[in-house]
Amino acid sequence: MKLKYFLKEVLSKFGKNKEFKIHQTSTGRIKANLQLFADNGEKTEKATPRKRSKAREEGQVLQSRELNSAIVLLSAFVTLRIFGQYMYEEILKCLKVAITVYPLNDGLFTIDGLFELYGETVITFLKIATPVLMVVLIAGIGSAYAQVGFLFTTKTLGIKLSRINPLKGFKRIFSLKSLVELLKSIIKIALVGYIGYGYIKGEMTNVLGMMDVDVVSSASFLGSTILNAAIRMCIAFVVIGVADYGYQWWEYEKSLRMSKQEIKEENKEVEGNPEIKSRIRQKQRQMSMRRMLQDIPKADVVITNPTHYAVAIKYDPKEADAPVVVAKGQDYMALRIKEIAKEHKVEIVENKPLAQTLYKTVEIGGKIPPELYQAVAEVLAFVYSLKEKMKK
Repeated sequence: MKLKYFLKEVLSKFGKNKEFKIHQTSTGRIKANLQLFADNGEKTEKATPRKRSKAREEGQVLQSRELNSAIVLLSAFVTLRIFGQYMYEEILKCLKVAITVYPLNDGLFTIDGLFELYGETVITFLKIATPVLMVVLIAGIGSAYAQVGFLFTTKTLGIKLSRINPLKGFKRIFSLKSLVELLKSIIKIALVGYIGYGYIKGEMTNVLGMMDVDVVSSASFLGSTILNAAIRMCIAFVVIGVADYGYQWWEYEKSLRMSKQEIKEENKEVEGNPEIKSRIRQKQRQMSMRRMLQDIPKADVVITNPTHYAVAIKYDPKEADAPVVVAKGQDYMALRIKEIAKEHKVEIVENKPLAQTLYKTVEIGGKIPPELYQAVAEVLAFVYSLKEKMKK
């Protein structure tokens, strides 16, 4: 009885919600239901390559949109910083053309002048926008490719009813992922404010000095200051993006985890049920054994150990350039081979070293190796001579 109460006390510490039954039989033995320790489907194992491949086909991949956006923004502002002077000069050219080449006619542009000015403006816009657009496009594609690689799937376009489930939607709002997204937004806002304030504060003396210079110089300085501040903010966003990538990796690995039972089921799908495979192998062995025994009457000689090994050899110059092992066996199978050989009057020759060597080195249906030609030839010559004597 003490053992009974001890087991209840110990097992209650492991899981109060688990079903556990214990009772004492009439013979005094204690029976317990140990379902407490059964696999409860907890996903603790890393995903298998097959699971990862399926997830990828369904569009479930590891990537950080924060990192993608940060790289694109940083690329755009760095491009503006590099090509800023070029863009400024192109805009000035366009303005000069508008003022000097297409003068006002009684306070109005002519129709032809308006069309020419429109064309000039479009060309100027393309000149200043193309570098930025090209860099942004390359940065966006490159960042996505570096994280995901090439992937084309239409499965993500389908409508999932779980996404419009109010209960699941409510859970998503108050999930850990939502909390992390909120935290990232707060950090980004705080960083933008801190970096912007710190940079402008450091440039305040120069900003106040712009009051004494011309408008063009003031605009140039203001644009340069804004770009420098934006680049610093984007660098901070990239750092946040890298941290977010680490978090997304953790989330991705967590979502792909499998239980031990799932891994077993997958192995069954890939490799087949072990019991069925075992039966198939057994049937294959039986069929192979049956064919082997059927070939013994066709053999020219059976070389024995004499009791532990038996190897049946056939030699037909029309079929093969060397003698072939048609059957072999050890212990009980060796005895069975000799019995069949006697029934069909196949010669049995005792040669212990040759029998062992043939059994260990030549598979059924295989040819005799060159190093055994001499020994096997002597046995076959002896058998052929016996057959000739019997004919006489």
